[in-house]
Amino acid sequence: MRFTIRQEALVRPLQMIGGIIEKRQANPILSNILLRVSSQQLSITGTDLEIEMITHISINNSQPGAITLSARKMIDICRSLPAEAEITIKGDENRAIIHCGRSRFTLSTLPSEQYPELDQLSAAAEFSISQRSLKQLIDNTMFSMAQQDVRYFLNGVCLELGGGHLRAIATDGHRLALCSIPHEQANITQEQQLIIPRKAVVELSRLLVDTEKPVSVRIGNNHIKFMLPSLVFTAKLIDGQFPAYQRVIPVDNTNELVIDRVQFFQALKRTSILSNEKLRSVRLGLSRELLRIAAYNQEQEEAEEEIPAEYRGEEQEIGFNVSYLLDVLQIVPDQQVKMLLGDANSSCLINTTLEGAESSYVIMPVRL
Repeated sequence: MRFTIRQEALVRPLQMIGGIIEKRQANPILSNILLRVSSQQLSITGTDLEIEMITHISINNSQPGAITLSARKMIDICRSLPAEAEITIKGDENRAIIHCGRSRFTLSTLPSEQYPELDQLSAAAEFSISQRSLKQLIDNTMFSMAQQDVRYFLNGVCLELGGGHLRAIATDGHRLALCSIPHEQANITQEQQLIIPRKAVVELSRLLVDTEKPVSVRIGNNHIKFMLPSLVFTAKLIDGQFPAYQRVIPVDNTNELVIDRVQFFQALKRTSILSNEKLRSVRLGLSRELLRIAAYNQEQEEAEEEIPAEYRGEEQEIGFNVSYLLDVLQIVPDQQVKMLLGDANSSCLINTTLEGAESSYVIMPVRL
């Protein structure tokens, strides 16, 4: 195998694939990437057996073949070379040699036949969506995913298809984020749910860009495949039943708080400095034209802020995890935020709409 390529054409694909390669692997070949040359095209593959990413790059001056070599070393070498340099790589089952100007690197390889690749996906359903819309769905919900929860089905984003919409839902049991866009999937006749694992969601968010260029999405029994220009991303789905999220969305909250988003965000950031490090709780004191924010910690330190607000409802105090509030305020695009509240034991609801995407955020209270 042999090919020549410019440094800037190689570094970006290598860095994308490097994101899914785990540093410590029980199987040494999983620390490698697969380089395959055929028909004037270079394919680079990386996998951790749960996610697979393949990029395609057009090349000239090549000889067909395939090798695997260390992802980390390959990335570090290519990043260290000049941006406009030409890199020549040739290799066999034992060694790969990287030439660039007067630089020469020799790396050990493992046989390409041993490199694991995910099974070919037989698509049960397929649809197309713009990168912008898919990224919006993911970015508006992914912060609410659980992390290493024993309820494994919470460690990801649920994608709900059918019924003339496409929805993304994420929850960690204490908060919930939902984003919905109108979208027809011609060959999907009834609603279905897919749970995409956390790592795949994070990587997919990095890969997508704010453009109307389409993504082709193929759904199999156990995998989902996203086909972007020059890149194919496949993820193994979480096998589980996502909770009935509709039940936790408040429908009878009658207390309404309207407040400037930036002012609210900055005030929460300041008061959170003295919040309890474990609970991260703040108190919201609600009155007709004023919101009082207070935080306390184990050292009996306290912080208080008062900011103007419009409140319609019974005066009360409600506690929330400040991190959850800040996460939502970073996502909501509106200048004015409207929070629908119940009593001190009820979840709050924040709704927003941007470019046709409707988002809802539910945050459970903490006990004062």
